[in-house]
Amino acid sequence: MNVGQGNTSLRTVVASIIIVLGLIFLWQIRGTLMLMFAASILVILFTMPVRVLVSRFDMNRALAILLSVIGFFAVIVLIALSILPTIVTQFTVLATDVVPRGVERAVDGLNSETLVEQYPFLEGIITDFEINDELINQIISQVSGALSSLGGSVLPVVGGVANTILSALIIFFLSMYLLAEPELYIRGIIRLTPTWYRDRMKTILRRIGETLRAWLSVTGVSMIVVGLGTGIGLAALGIREWVALGVLAGVLSFIPNFGPIVALIPSVAVAIVQAPENVIWTVVIIYGVSFVQSQVVSPVLASERMNMPAILILLGQIIFGFFFGFMGLMLAVPLTACVSVLVDEIYVKDILGDRPKDKNIDDEEDEYEEELLPDPS
Repeated sequence: MNVGQGNTSLRTVVASIIIVLGLIFLWQIRGTLMLMFAASILVILFTMPVRVLVSRFDMNRALAILLSVIGFFAVIVLIALSILPTIVTQFTVLATDVVPRGVERAVDGLNSETLVEQYPFLEGIITDFEINDELINQIISQVSGALSSLGGSVLPVVGGVANTILSALIIFFLSMYLLAEPELYIRGIIRLTPTWYRDRMKTILRRIGETLRAWLSVTGVSMIVVGLGTGIGLAALGIREWVALGVLAGVLSFIPNFGPIVALIPSVAVAIVQAPENVIWTVVIIYGVSFVQSQVVSPVLASERMNMPAILILLGQIIFGFFFGFMGLMLAVPLTACVSVLVDEIYVKDILGDRPKDKNIDDEEDEYEEELLPDPS
């Protein structure tokens, strides 16, 4: 082996060690990285009206940012003042009285005779599959154990209020720093990229920004649709706490696939107490509204780059939820969307060379650079 080959091997070993150490370091700070990603999404949310104010009304960027932030919190305060007392009262009643009574009544009433009496069409099913009280009790105990495990591992928000508040404060202050000088951090990302790849990095950042903005728009409208649809449907069934349950369903729709499952539990518990004859209709409303939101509203509103297959979203939730816990599950959709952009731009277009011809791609990159990196003067 000559000296040149020895140096090449040494550099390869050193580079491999550095990469491994870097991956270990990133794994150790994965919680902080998730907070940074959440802050970046919040910055994009704030900058959506900023883009309109700057481009259409030729407003100073600093003033536009100030108006955007003030307007965002003003809307939150107005909504809170208008419906927060009702929501707090109804949630208090739900948590302390209605839901516990509903769960207790459901557990007491879950036996084969009661089920057949209330739902005669189940008689053949229970007989054919030999479903008895012992089997039902085993299912209840297993579901209770699974919910307890879920609450301890995936939903630490319930048991860690202080950590949740601290994380929210960190996300808020990080977003304020990012919002104050976004071009500084974008320039930093581009400068960390090899010179021969910086133009491509601008394109990738542009696509990630567009994808996250599309996701925010679709998610916001979807949450409103689910909240209103669920609340109105439960009110029609005679559920008194329909406002709180509608808000809960709307907020939980932020988490596709798993959100409706969590929203279903308190809704069914309340229906058992207040409208036992409409329990099945409660389930139909929760999942019917969720189906309309996921299969009609979201695909119609989503752009082509955001219209990801449902299986990809589910896999993203499972993978990111496993590695990053509750934050990974909550942000699984935007994370999956960003990974899809990176795979498409870096692997498909650059490595495989499958790049569509776009005559205006240089003009788009120039416009993006001017938008993100404004003239300091």
